[in-house]
Amino acid sequence: MPEKYRVGIIGRTDRGHYGHRLDIAWFKVAQTEIIAVADEVESGRIAAAGRLKVERAYADYREMMDKEKPDIIAVCPRWVDQHAEMTIEAANRGIHVYMEKPFCRSPKEADDIIEACEAKNVKVAIAHPTRYSPLIDTVKKLIADGAIGRVIELRGRGKEDRRGGAEDLWVLGAHIMDMVLAFGHEPRWCQAQMTQAGEPVQKKHVREGNEGLGPLAGDSLHAVYGLNDGVPFTFDTIRDMQGKPSRYGLQILGSKGIIEILEGTLAPVHILQDASWSPGRSGKRWQAVSSAGIGKPEPLTDPKYKERHQLAIEDFLDCIGNNREPKCGMYAGRKIIEMIMAPFESQRLGKPVSFPLATRVNPLSLL
Repeated sequence: MPEKYRVGIIGRTDRGHYGHRLDIAWFKVAQTEIIAVADEVESGRIAAAGRLKVERAYADYREMMDKEKPDIIAVCPRWVDQHAEMTIEAANRGIHVYMEKPFCRSPKEADDIIEACEAKNVKVAIAHPTRYSPLIDTVKKLIADGAIGRVIELRGRGKEDRRGGAEDLWVLGAHIMDMVLAFGHEPRWCQAQMTQAGEPVQKKHVREGNEGLGPLAGDSLHAVYGLNDGVPFTFDTIRDMQGKPSRYGLQILGSKGIIEILEGTLAPVHILQDASWSPGRSGKRWQAVSSAGIGKPEPLTDPKYKERHQLAIEDFLDCIGNNREPKCGMYAGRKIIEMIMAPFESQRLGKPVSFPLATRVNPLSLL
C-alpha cells in the first residue's frame, strides 16, 4: 500500500458538476492526495483547480490519466451519461474508481464496466453513503434479536418532488435499492405499473431524461419486488406528492413493529415497537435508534460520521490494499441498475420480469 494514494478528479461543469462534493471529500482522508483535475469547461476547470489546490488541470480526462498516472479516479459528475466510459477508460489503465451514483445507464453498461475492471483487478466503489452507516449493523442486530418480530414487508419511497415517477426512481430510488441490498435481500422478480398523466406509459411518453439518464417516462410508478426470502418490497413515487417531513426512506415492517431508516452516512433510524403499526391506537411511540441501541445517545462523535464520503473512501482504500470488494461496489451497482430497469421492463411487457434481466438495454428504448 502506498503512503498516499494519488487521486485524479473528473468533473463536468454544467453536466453534473462535481456531484455531492466528491471532489473535496479527499481532503478529509489523510491517506490520499489530489494531484490533478479534469473538466471540459475552462471556467469550471480553473475554479476546480483553485478549490482543490492543484496546478495541473486538463480539458480531457484521458490526458490526465495518461500523464498523471493516478492510483484512483473520482468520477464526480451527477450526470450519468459518461460514467461507464470514464470508468472503463480508468480500468483499462489499471486505475481504481470512486464514483457518484447512479452507477451507469443500463445493465449492458454495468456488464461492460465489470468486464473491464475484472480484467485489470480494478476496484469500483459507488457513493451510496447509507451503505457505510454503522446503523446498518445496529438495525440488522435489532431484527435478528426480534425487536420487530418477523420481517413481513419492505416499503420504499422517493422524494416525490418535481422528479416524482421514473426520474425519482433513478435519482433517489437508487439509494433505496441499495438499502434493500444492504440488509441482505436479493430481488427475484418485479411487477410494475407506470403512468403519465393517468395514462399507462407508452412509446409516445418516452423522452430524454434529465442528468443524462437516457430514455425516461412516467410521473407515477408503483413497483412490487419479490425478494429471495419471500418478503415483498414495494417502491412508490408520484410527482409533486412529497411529504413534509419527507417520506423518502425505507421502512422494514415486522409482525411486532416497524423500523424506518433514512438516507445518509449516520442515517436517522427510528423504531415503532407496535404490532398494529398504529401508535395512535396503541399509545406506543416512535423511538430514535443510535449505534448503541434504542433510545440511547449516539456514542459516535467523530466528525467523519457526519461526512458524506469519508467512511466510504476509507472502506475503498482498505479494499484496494486488501483486494476485497467494497461494501457498495460494481456488483452491487449492477443489481441496483437492474432493480431500476425492472419496472421499465415490466411496463413494456405488461407482466412480471425475473432477475437477472434478460433485456440489457434500457427497456423504454424498446417500446
